[in-house]
Formats: sequence, C-alpha cells, structure tokens
Amino acid sequence: MSPYVSLAKLAVETYVAEGKIISSSNDFPAAPSGGPPARGEVRQRRRLWREEFLKRKAGTFVTIEKAGSLKGCIGTYLPTKENIAQEIIQNAIAAATEDYRFGSIQKEELLYLSYTVYVLGEPELVKDIKPVASFPVIARQLSKDLNPKEYGIIVKTSPIASPRPIRRGSPLATPEAADGTDVLFNGHIPYKSGLLLPDLEGIDTIEKQISIVCQKGGIDPQKERIVIYRFTTEKYGQ
Repeated sequence: MSPYVSLAKLAVETYVAEGKIISSSNDFPAAPSGGPPARGEVRQRRRLWREEFLKRKAGTFVTIEKAGSLKGCIGTYLPTKENIAQEIIQNAIAAATEDYRFGSIQKEELLYLSYTVYVLGEPELVKDIKPVASFPVIARQLSKDLNPKEYGIIVKTSPIASPRPIRRGSPLATPEAADGTDVLFNGHIPYKSGLLLPDLEGIDTIEKQISIVCQKGGIDPQKERIVIYRFTTEKYGQ
C-alpha cells in the first residue's frame, strides 16, 4: 500500500473511531511499505517518504469506496496546508465526513473501505472561452489540448469586465489585470467553478468531461464566459 494511501486510511480510521486528528509530524503509519518493521533498505525508503510528507506541497484529492461504490471524494487543487501530509489528512477526513452526497462514514464501515489518493500537478491555463452555442463546439476548440484520460480539468467563470480601468495596486485589482484586462471583483460577485479528475470510468470524451464539470459548477457556457485549466495527477490506490 502506498504511504499516501496508508496515511489517508489512518487519518479516517483514527478520526471516525476516536474523534482525533492525527499529527502530520508524529502519527505516520507504522509500516508505510506495507511490510514488517523497516530495516536496511526499507528503513531508508521510509525516511525518504517521511521527508517528502513534510517538505512537499501539492493539492490532493482523497476518494473512499465501499464495495466499489463511492462513499466520499473531497480535495484541493492547490496546496492549502504546510505540507502534503496535512493536505492528505484533512482531505481524507473531509471525504469521510463532509461530502454532502453521502452520509458520514460510520465506525462499523471502516473494515470495508478502500482509498485512493490523487496528488495534483499545478493547473495549467488552456483557454479563455467566450459564450458559445454548445459543448461540442467547445470540445472541437480544445481537441488538441485536452484528453480526459490524461488530464483533469477545472472550469471557472471568467472575471467580470470593469466599465472603468482599475489602477494597479487598487484593492479591486486582481491578478488577471496584469495582462491589460480590467477586471472587477469586490467580493460580492463570486466565481463559479467545477473540477473533474482524469481517467474516470465512463468519461471518455472532451465533450462529456466539460459538460459534467459545468453541471457540477452550475455553469452555463452558452451564457457565461469560462476559463479552462488542465492538470495531471499521480494516482495512488490500494
């Protein structure tokens, strides 16, 4: 079992059974390699994993299944914690207790759960798209840039154009203004967004991938300008 998966599993089991959040610095799985207590080469491998846990930063998603059925999936597409260990711990607990589509994981279910951890690469801007007639049109525009088996995608509504230029340094300025576009975001007009991981069963076309993400985010590309990002993942399962 991958150390990432072992950590997610331990985080969920400890929280559900004891109501405690494990520490990213002290409560690592006893044998991340899945074998007996580490010695020699295995001990060295464990030390390297521990260093990666504490030094690496990345967005992560954790999915939990029971008998092949999804029980929870929550994550972050950018790092929000001090290290990847904290990211996995928090997202694993959230997947077990906060996914609104499912009830919280119960103690008696713990023996029957399986876990998958996705470590996300940094999102890469693909295209800024004006309102269009249909998903097939968008898919044709992006046929060379996207592949649902290789890339996950994030779709966000584009910033709103300001009728007046916003001077650099203004509290209303956003990073998008750096390219010469005047945009307005004052906290009252939230962006809408949706995300879908890559290589999901039944999602084998760009059109379907974008359609599902827009549905998840409540986005209507026929009426709203959208920005599309792609990202890769490292996938770790049991």
